[in-house]
Amino acid sequence: MWRRIHLILWFIGLMLACKSEIHSQDKVLKVKEIKYNGQVGLEQVSQLLEQHVELEHVDLINWDKFSYRPDVAFRIAHSNNAIWLKYYVKEKNILASVGDTNGPVARDSCVEFFLDPLGNGNYYNFEFNCIGTVHLAYGPGRGQRQFVDPNTIRNLIEVQSTLGSQTFTERTGDFTWEMTIIIPAEILTHNPEIKLKGLKSTANFYKCGDATSQRHYLTWNPVGTEKPDYHRPEFFGKLIFQ
Repeated sequence: MWRRIHLILWFIGLMLACKSEIHSQDKVLKVKEIKYNGQVGLEQVSQLLEQHVELEHVDLINWDKFSYRPDVAFRIAHSNNAIWLKYYVKEKNILASVGDTNGPVARDSCVEFFLDPLGNGNYYNFEFNCIGTVHLAYGPGRGQRQFVDPNTIRNLIEVQSTLGSQTFTERTGDFTWEMTIIIPAEILTHNPEIKLKGLKSTANFYKCGDATSQRHYLTWNPVGTEKPDYHRPEFFGKLIFQ
């Protein structure tokens, strides 16, 4: 009996050690402030990010069953209480079947940015298919999401993709596309009057394609779940807005 208890305690200790090891790998990303006076458009944001911000990569395969790895990178900064984000993607299959705001864009060629502003487990899931259709909700987990109003999304978030904005069926080949995004802090509707400068938050960045011919699930920070699951704020990395 004591041997069985010892084995159980050893196994629990091993699981806790593995969990601790995963969390010790959490990335820390310092989000640079880019100072800019006046109105700024997507073209200028794209250029300023290129000039001032280093590339980060979304390249981790956490689930062996899904081994396809597109080439995915991003740059992120903040300015005048808005997040500037630019994705760079190279992949074999592109799909853009969803054109309605808050539709199931994760089925398409999709990039995602999950942000927990206060690091308290309540996060926003910003999801963008490759033509810039936005899906945005807030809450503490997958089953407890509150959609942000589509009109608010369309009025506040600016998106521009090199693939345009019209839906299309899957295309196969060698594709390269980029997407520039402006996310004003106003869109964080459950955190009114939040200031990005100096904010210490948690986040993760993703690439997926649930309905593409080569399903894939890449992450920036490691996710230690048995199956692909992006709605796990305990596996977010740290995001520090300078």
